[in-house]
Amino acid sequence: MTASSSVHTPTSIDLSQWSSTHPFRNRLARGSWGIVYSLLFRPSPRIFHGWRRLLLRWFGAKIGRGVRCYPTAKIWAPWNLEMGDFSCLGPDVDCYSVAPIRIGSNAIVSQYSYLCAASHDSRRADFRLVTAPIVIGDGAWIAADAFVGMGVTIGDGAVVGARSSVFKDVEPWTVVVGNPARVLRKRELNKESDEIPTEQLGSWRFTSNIAYDG
Repeated sequence: MTASSSVHTPTSIDLSQWSSTHPFRNRLARGSWGIVYSLLFRPSPRIFHGWRRLLLRWFGAKIGRGVRCYPTAKIWAPWNLEMGDFSCLGPDVDCYSVAPIRIGSNAIVSQYSYLCAASHDSRRADFRLVTAPIVIGDGAWIAADAFVGMGVTIGDGAVVGARSSVFKDVEPWTVVVGNPARVLRKRELNKESDEIPTEQLGSWRFTSNIAYDG
């Protein structure tokens, strides 16, 4: 008998017996957060960042000074979220914090991005939930509509281009683009007075609004 023939390969997936692995306390806390999110967080005016910081802290989030979390951002479990000083969670960001997610100081997660700290084991018939933390370093930028997978660390100062998908760690001060994301170049900061020459704008097509305007 060969090694390949000794491996049992299921012919179907049956989720009829599947049940949540989250304890009742977790589900109760998420239910309470869902009510507060719907009634007090989501309807709050765009500029009420201080109010939303307060709500997140009430539910166990570690929120630094000057954090901007926009009202349409979705946070699965605030107690698994840590945001450093002056960081930003932009409009319509989905922060699926089944495992801890840490966003460093002065880091930006732009609109429509997805931070996914959980998945399922496709090798198992019971589709078991698997989780791993996400770390976004100080001064990093996750541009619009990007996907960051579970277990990924985005280094300090790194940039993830718009609509990129990241499944492996990103080195500090590098720019990555694509699906799967690949290194485009090193990130170098210019003086505030410097401008990008018109002929170079094409290479910056991956950038987007940073949702830090109010």
